[in-house]
Amino acid sequence: MTPDNQRNSDIRTSVIVISSHVVRGSVGNRASVFALETLGFPVWAVPTVILPWHPGHSRATRIVPARDDFASLINDLCGAPWLGEVGAVLSGYLGDAGQADDVARLVAAVRTVNPEALYLCDPVIGDTGGLYVPEAVATAIASKLIPIADIATPNVHELGWLSGAPIGDAKSLIAAAQTLGPARVLVTSAIAMMAGSTGNMLFSGSQTLMAEHRLIPNAPNGLGDLMSATFLARLLEGVPDGKALQMATGAVFEILARTARRGADELTLETDAQSLRTPMAMVNMRQVRSPADRTRS
Repeated sequence: MTPDNQRNSDIRTSVIVISSHVVRGSVGNRASVFALETLGFPVWAVPTVILPWHPGHSRATRIVPARDDFASLINDLCGAPWLGEVGAVLSGYLGDAGQADDVARLVAAVRTVNPEALYLCDPVIGDTGGLYVPEAVATAIASKLIPIADIATPNVHELGWLSGAPIGDAKSLIAAAQTLGPARVLVTSAIAMMAGSTGNMLFSGSQTLMAEHRLIPNAPNGLGDLMSATFLARLLEGVPDGKALQMATGAVFEILARTARRGADELTLETDAQSLRTPMAMVNMRQVRSPADRTRS
């Protein structure tokens, strides 16, 4: 192998991350980009909205790129001479409904150059209180991005909205995930089987896996962004689905636990970067039988 080829083999695939940007904090692109770069992946970061901090802290200025400007930026990326470097696209929070068309166009352009590229759609649309984005944004994500995604990472409340089905237990959660469409559906804040716990449930082909850990109350924002990026990074490394779920869940839980002990109001990612690389936290892994499995048996 020549020196040039050796250098090229050491360069990891790039990831395009399209989500919100905050000046202070560890949510949206701030969390996703940090996780991917810490794990060795170059990132092209595209902001869909700019905020001084997460709006959960207090009301704040919200800057959404002008519709034509955002479309032009995406057009530039679609024609970039370096598009072949990209092995994955991750989209999260959108600033307006029209951005969904632009994300879909960029995903298509990446797949034209690299048919093996992955697209992870994190449908950041709501939580326990219902939708926190305009319904037009949620509808655009549901109709234009979820259908083209290889991986979707809704929380349990977003899954309920996207599937149109009430979710009250693991059985209804699995049924809803199976209707969503992507080959892999990773449901965060899933209904745990152990008391006082929460976790992440991965529906992947014929298997459903659950990674559970102790519930930590009053968690800072950004956990979903961090989980999506870390899970994607492990898949890009070639880690099998179950191990990727375990490693990503362990890393996010470890960072959350350390953040909670410090009493911080934002995830302390820089301090805990080693938790992303080599998580030590134990999570309980189990295989979950689907309703169809029970029927066959």
